[in-house]
Amino acid sequence: MGEGEATQEIEARLADGTAPLTPEALLARLAELGIAQSTVEHPPVFTVEEAKALRGKLPGAHVKNLFLRNKKGRMWLLSCLEDRDIDLKVLGERLEAGRLSFGSAERLMSYLGVRPGAVTALAVVNDRTKAVQLVLDRALTEIDPVNLHPLVNTMTTALSPAGLRAFCQATDHEPQLLDFD
Repeated sequence: MGEGEATQEIEARLADGTAPLTPEALLARLAELGIAQSTVEHPPVFTVEEAKALRGKLPGAHVKNLFLRNKKGRMWLLSCLEDRDIDLKVLGERLEAGRLSFGSAERLMSYLGVRPGAVTALAVVNDRTKAVQLVLDRALTEIDPVNLHPLVNTMTTALSPAGLRAFCQATDHEPQLLDFD
């Protein structure tokens, strides 16, 4: 299958052959790091629209995530406010990445250990080779809490912006901050 084609079932293995962290292991890692969080379970959501319909009045920033690559194979994970309109051409210029496209489901699993629909900034915990550059919408550093999937799309975890930054630093994924306003 080509880079842009998704498969029904993707083997849950990282590029190094190991299994990605489970949501429970991720939450335990947050606790080990002293990062406060609150997690709720819910039916699976695959789109921003589904998440909006399901979440009710869950406070804070709600995000959408894009897993991107360029022709040279470099990869980016963009987490931004859910209502942002993202022009990939403009984003590619801002990141000095050239032309960007979406990474395949196989690549997503190999590097971030998640399936489509569960993409999250927290997946950098599985990027042990530091192959993926994390890009955060600067607004996510100003709205408390930030709501993210904890590696699956059947749960939502709320972290403070400082907690999100501390997690990124602990995984050696210092995010690049972009202003979208």
